Amino acid sequence: MPQPCRRASRHNVPGVCLAAEPALPSKPLPSSIAPCEKPAMHSLPYPVASLGRVIMAAVAVVLVASHARSADTLASVEAYFEEAIAQWDVPGLALAVVKGDEVVMARGFGVRERGKDEAVDENTLFAIGSASKAFTAAALAMLVDEGKLGWDDPATKHLPGFQLFDPAVTRELTVRDLLCHRSGLPRGDLLWYATPYRRDEILRRVGRLEPEWSFRSHFGYQNIMYLAAGQIVPRATDLSWDDFVKQRVFLPLGMKSTVTSVKALESLENVATPHAKIDGDVEAVAWRDIDNVGPAGSIISNVSDMAQWVRLQLGEGAVGDRRLISTAALAEMQAPQTIIQSEEYYRAIYPEAHFLCYGLGWFLHDYAGRKIVEHGGAIDGMRAKVAMIPEEELGVVILTNAERSRLPTALMFYIFDLYLKPEPRDWSSEFLSLAQEAEKQAEEAKAKRRAERAENTEPSLPLEAYAGAYENDLYGEVNVQLEIDHLVLDTFSVLNADLEHWHYDTFLSRYRDRGIEPRLITFHLNTSGKVESLVMPDVGTFSRVANSAEDSQ
Repeated sequence: MPQPCRRASRHNVPGVCLAAEPALPSKPLPSSIAPCEKPAMHSLPYPVASLGRVIMAAVAVVLVASHARSADTLASVEAYFEEAIAQWDVPGLALAVVKGDEVVMARGFGVRERGKDEAVDENTLFAIGSASKAFTAAALAMLVDEGKLGWDDPATKHLPGFQLFDPAVTRELTVRDLLCHRSGLPRGDLLWYATPYRRDEILRRVGRLEPEWSFRSHFGYQNIMYLAAGQIVPRATDLSWDDFVKQRVFLPLGMKSTVTSVKALESLENVATPHAKIDGDVEAVAWRDIDNVGPAGSIISNVSDMAQWVRLQLGEGAVGDRRLISTAALAEMQAPQTIIQSEEYYRAIYPEAHFLCYGLGWFLHDYAGRKIVEHGGAIDGMRAKVAMIPEEELGVVILTNAERSRLPTALMFYIFDLYLKPEPRDWSSEFLSLAQEAEKQAEEAKAKRRAERAENTEPSLPLEAYAGAYENDLYGEVNVQLEIDHLVLDTFSVLNADLEHWHYDTFLSRYRDRGIEPRLITFHLNTSGKVESLVMPDVGTFSRVANSAEDSQ
């Protein structure tokens, strides 16, 4: 089994797309400039008759200076981003900046795949991961606007038969609760990650997931609750979640390249390849099919399309004269719903924040005296960030094809600094230091584990005695098979891991999908000396299935 995902922070539109030798943007990018202040009328040292000529001359000077500074700022942004992807060892990245309802920058950096020449541009497709959640919240907001549901309706009103582990929580859980990570449940991501389970089967099984906190007492990031929210759509309409967001969001916004499934990539060319760090080197890895949890994170897009999504958010639910979401419903999405506890992880990535909350599909915090509305995304080999400062009419989209999760956040703050501060802070270098320290600690933990390994031990039983089926009530059945001289863990015929003896009855599972970290698993014997269970730390216990290999001998 793969490791559970880390915390969320474990996819041709109007505007200006700047190429290698860009024309000036239609709205100048800022450097370290404050808006020009208008002189007071009484302070003008020339006759009123000449005022028109003076103003025209002054405007001309301001425009020339503004364009020059914009070019300087553009060059500095490009240089900073190029340096950042080199320092972080990220193959490719795409950026879009929206200011005042205009796309002032949309371009790519680096390459789609390490070792190949195809460059990333503003139309290159990436996985946006959990940035998809805001689309699911928006879909339900549209249904709220239409009177088909209410934010505080019981979830079971729209999902008949849906049950959680605690019957009281099942009864009290609302549509709003599904969207703001306060169900009390742990993640349970191995219910959907690389499993054959379809959406409805995942929701059936989640009723066996035991809570980690009491209901509504704690922020606990939960992908499966977003799947539940998405499954309300086909019950309230005649459309699947995928078709609904396509027809009601993508098409009206002109997001012509955006899709909800990796299956659509087979016919497309301008697609980034995911990358992961394997044995110290950044290597290409396969796209992961996560259609079974689509409403929580399966959208694949590019920065040109995502800039239109940002325009909708900054436009309070409308783009131009077309309204998709009511102002009230969009405000509810961007309003605090759940307080996020001040933990070390969040303090590291939001070092200047005084508050941190979750809305409906959005993280909310403050920076430089402004409210930030944002969400990251992380799925195998891809990282994303969509962020806005509504009161500044400013938004940014950053998409990358590597698993260095803090780079998009660092670059978000850098772009915000260009608009908010006299000089931008070197966020990339600061966050890189944090990432390197985290990697160092991870390597030290691995070294400690190796040091604690008991040498010269043997398994308690012959290898064939461990072969058989093992079942967990929540996750289902896995199989252990003997292949020539070693054991193989077969998970749903999707993920296979070769088991290397570690010590005693513990084995190290090395997944053939090298993008997944190896992990230790331990077999437990009963008082009769037979294998009775398989324990995967941080996942659970899988009990030996009667009549499996050992019992049939």
